[in-house]
Amino acid sequence: MSKPKLVMVGNGMAGVRTLEELFKIAPEMYDVTVFGAEPHPNYNRILLSPVLAGEMKVQDIILNDHDWYRENRVNLHLGKKVARIDRVKRVVISEDGTEEPYDRLLLATGSTPFMLPIPGNNLEGVIGYRDIADTDAMIEAAKKYKHAVVIGGGLLGLEAANGLKLRGMDVTVVHLGAWLLERQLDEVAGKMLQKSLEDRGLTFLLEKQTEALIAGESGRVAAIRFKDGMQIPAELVVMAAGIRPNISLAEASGIYCNRGIVVNDTLQTYDPKIYAVGECVAHRGIAYGLVAPLFEQAKVAANHLANYGIGRYTGSVTSTKLKVTGIDLFSAGDYMGGKGTEEIVLNDAAGGVYKKLVIKDNKLVGGVLYGDTADGPWYFQLLKDGKDIHEIRDSLLFGQSMVGDVGHAGQSKAAAMSDDAEVCGCNGVTKGTIVRAIKEKGLFTLDEVKKHTKAASSCGSCAGLCEQILASTLGGAYQATASDKKPLCGCTDHSHKDVREAIVAQHLTTKEAVFEMMDWKTPNGCDKCRPAVNYYLISTFPHESKDDPQSRFINERSHANIQKDGTYSVVPRMWGGLTTPDELRAIADAAEKYNVPTVKVTGGQRIDLLGVKKEDLPKMWADLNAAGMVSGHAYGKSIRTVKTCVGAEHCRFGTQKSMTMGVKLEKMLFDMYAPHKVKLAVSGCPRNCAEA
Repeated sequence: MSKPKLVMVGNGMAGVRTLEELFKIAPEMYDVTVFGAEPHPNYNRILLSPVLAGEMKVQDIILNDHDWYRENRVNLHLGKKVARIDRVKRVVISEDGTEEPYDRLLLATGSTPFMLPIPGNNLEGVIGYRDIADTDAMIEAAKKYKHAVVIGGGLLGLEAANGLKLRGMDVTVVHLGAWLLERQLDEVAGKMLQKSLEDRGLTFLLEKQTEALIAGESGRVAAIRFKDGMQIPAELVVMAAGIRPNISLAEASGIYCNRGIVVNDTLQTYDPKIYAVGECVAHRGIAYGLVAPLFEQAKVAANHLANYGIGRYTGSVTSTKLKVTGIDLFSAGDYMGGKGTEEIVLNDAAGGVYKKLVIKDNKLVGGVLYGDTADGPWYFQLLKDGKDIHEIRDSLLFGQSMVGDVGHAGQSKAAAMSDDAEVCGCNGVTKGTIVRAIKEKGLFTLDEVKKHTKAASSCGSCAGLCEQILASTLGGAYQATASDKKPLCGCTDHSHKDVREAIVAQHLTTKEAVFEMMDWKTPNGCDKCRPAVNYYLISTFPHESKDDPQSRFINERSHANIQKDGTYSVVPRMWGGLTTPDELRAIADAAEKYNVPTVKVTGGQRIDLLGVKKEDLPKMWADLNAAGMVSGHAYGKSIRTVKTCVGAEHCRFGTQKSMTMGVKLEKMLFDMYAPHKVKLAVSGCPRNCAEA
């Protein structure tokens, strides 16, 4: 007896997840055929950004290789776009004429990038950002051209901008909104994100409306013009201004569509033999773009296709846990607040942490986390459960460890999570799925969890939580990954220890030499490895290594220490705690000239100018340098200060020339790279007035 035929149009994450769920419960039920417009098997679109940045290769993001299709006896048509569905004959026809009959049809056509309807949107060099072909086109453009413009300050736009910057392009992000990621972050978090990305070299034009793209002599895009008349160069324009459900095939086939392909709670269209899942779908008027809801749809559709008929998809309460160029972000629910709500806020701009929890009627209804998202899943569970938080309100902002077993914070946090709590938003993996895999498959390491559940295999932001679940489930049997074996970052498989040892053994003196010798995956590194490698080089060979100022952190680049309000602290060096009238006069003049609000004598026998604006730093340092003063390095892993007492030069109890020794020590150790900040003191007698 022949099996019924299931044909799937679209070979992306939502569709293939539906097949995976179907094969778990009814592996022999259908003869399955899949049409994919791209020439690749199913891959993780979330990881296109690391491919663009050079941190991963295309083969690294394949989720289901060709063997998977063969093992599951799937008839796979790659590079074939379906042109028509004959619903009367129940046949799909591809553009090359291939026909496949179906008894059940699954549409998983995904979405398409929204291309602004402006003059020049069809020029060479203007592309969307949705698939591997788009990524390859951007990589090739980065080899030939200098100026890139990304239209859209959402997640996709920021990841594209970061990748192009790492490829060596000058990148400007154009955004219509007043702050970045306005659908995931409030204004405070959005502005913090912008500042962090500006420090990495990206340029932003907010509240800008694009009027036209202008061609150069070759016919390729050369500039972008805005409605206010401003114009900037653009040899590559990436449209990342949103996506639209891909409903053209369904509409042409007479299937009812609205914002997307309209489906019921069993993911069936108005034609009950045709199902639809993923970004192409509109369920109860909502089209979802996050992975977790799409995987929930996949499970329900698979159950119904297998004739279980018990599952219903009633919509998703979504949270967003993102990693934007290495910065962790989380948002859920009504994070903007409003009438009848209260807000609990922690804002540590200098530490790069912002938390806002929105409460209504003693229930958590929304929140935004920036920089520290470890408690995001816990907050999300409180939100979904509608739990009364009155008794834990005082400590709510400080996370789950403050309301549980603080002696075992990580393990108790994982143990307290419910089984249906989402751990990996990228792949829709819950805690229960991970725990079952650990127990049933005998998993002991994070790598094994990644392999069997796909948790932590995408952006990696949930890796720490996965390790906590391993530890709480296995107890003493847990095999933690040794810190000296963990890769320095996604650009390399080598650990910090490997890099340090290679620098010494091979006498490497430039980061380019390190990247070449150790087969770095990306030619320019990333924001994690560049500062680390630069530090290892200079601390190992301080007189030979070539310093790369752009690989230093912002405090080191600006010779100042960023404060909680975004201004800077400037501390000129005073050798051995000594100064002169000319130096004091120069400091006073600088304080007056640049309207410094606070001048403080530090405990290290120096003077601190607090509240300096970022734009004033170069001019202030030019004035101080002209007076013979240099940075006190009050921000670096280096010699900070050498305090001295007056010693034998002046003190009647002094037996040693402490000031002379202090000045010599400080000048000898100046510019030294150290594992941590270093502070010294020299006393000239046993009374120890310098507190050495």
